[in-house]
Amino acid sequence: MIRRLPWLLLPAVALALDWLSKAWILANLPVHGTRTVIAGFFTLTLGYNPGAIFGTLGGLSPLQRAVLFVVAGIAAVLYFGWEFLKDGTPTLQRVALGLILGGALGNGLDRWRHGAVVDFLDFEFFGWHYWTFNLADSFIVCGGVLLGLGLAWAALRQRRAGVPAQD
Repeated sequence: MIRRLPWLLLPAVALALDWLSKAWILANLPVHGTRTVIAGFFTLTLGYNPGAIFGTLGGLSPLQRAVLFVVAGIAAVLYFGWEFLKDGTPTLQRVALGLILGGALGNGLDRWRHGAVVDFLDFEFFGWHYWTFNLADSFIVCGGVLLGLGLAWAALRQRRAGVPAQD
């Protein structure tokens, strides 16, 4: 376990980058304020998302959201934390889980401090406006993609080695 502790730097760095980026945006933009970075493509737009991904669950009462996010957050941190630190976790999977943990902790910290997640990265592609998000969301998505790729790669290697699939 001791030799895996340096891996905790990965979620800690992800959390720190998320926290610092949100601290900067909160200090430099008013709510719903915008700052164009690349015209027609990338804008910084400060907003708060009290709901979940893409604003879902925003219609729940604050108490319902709080209970849901606390229970889901604790479950996620326990599960992903266990998988992250357990013996034998492949490196790619450990990196993926570290990104997911750092992102989840960043958004969880927002919910605790602000009652909502601070979002500010605002992209537009050929007239299609994407949802505003933050670095924590990016870490979670990148971690999820890496986790999926790692699991698919492991399954492919087992299949090529003639190892039967596990149910």
